[in-house]
Amino acid sequence: MEEHVAMERKDLYEDQERCPYCGSEKVIFDPSCGEHVCIECGNVIGYIIDEGPEWRSFTPEQRAKRTRVGAPLSPLRPDQGLSTTIDWRNKDGSGNDLNFSKRIQALRLRRTNKMFNTGDGNEKNLRIALGEIERIGSQLGLPKAVREEAAMLYRKAARMKLIKGRSVESMAAACIYAACKTNIIPRSLDEVSKVSKSDRKEIARSFRLLVGEGLVRKAPPSRAVDFIPRIVSRLDLSMRVQQTAVEILEKARALGLTSGRMPEGLAAAAVYLATLLHGERRTQREIASIVSVTEVTIRNRFKELLQGLNLIVRV
Repeated sequence: MEEHVAMERKDLYEDQERCPYCGSEKVIFDPSCGEHVCIECGNVIGYIIDEGPEWRSFTPEQRAKRTRVGAPLSPLRPDQGLSTTIDWRNKDGSGNDLNFSKRIQALRLRRTNKMFNTGDGNEKNLRIALGEIERIGSQLGLPKAVREEAAMLYRKAARMKLIKGRSVESMAAACIYAACKTNIIPRSLDEVSKVSKSDRKEIARSFRLLVGEGLVRKAPPSRAVDFIPRIVSRLDLSMRVQQTAVEILEKARALGLTSGRMPEGLAAAAVYLATLLHGERRTQREIASIVSVTEVTIRNRFKELLQGLNLIVRV
């Protein structure tokens, strides 16, 4: 019993300090009020400031409503989210609709605010480029982290004056493609160029420039296996089809059948073969539209897989 009490007192005085008033070392910390107190003379030696909120929240909606700080910085905005914006909805702080005169006043305020927030030509160029990155990333279904990395890459290229003499659209698409490569997200150059306002040749030229200047770190080449989950998800196929398609590609790689072949075409052919094996048939046109390859490419890769793996299926 005495040992137990001694252990408790030792834990109590473990984080002790010497009292500057009486010199006692019996200083305890009271977590309820965040104070260091001397138990001999009762003096409060020091306290810890609580940097947390003084309110409590039990749901994410309450936390978002009660917080009093702004949104986090985002490289997807030209000013990184530091400037003030006026909401486009014509409502007051209580959510009521504004009358006609207030709407006109709010419209003028928006125009004035937009004029002041728009800086020189470089900032206008950045605004257009970041809008293009947001648009391409949204159409390709890319996560926010990839879009932000593409935006930071474009900012670096602009600081190095690599944008001069090239279209904003091609450089923005090249940054999106580079961010996908570094994050190992399967998006082909054809898919990026399909939703971009620039052609494939210009995007490839801008991407090679980024690589040559060292702005893009070395990333492994795209693998056919990386494209399979997206194809299976878009076609609403079962997991056994996905597993079979992965096994087909692994066996084909071991036999050297994947060398010199486009990963998109190989993935599409493997999924097509797996759907035939499991009776979940999908047309070659449906599969080709997902990875932006032609039906001829799928048929050629499909025949190579059949001959190389010695498989017999009924088409």
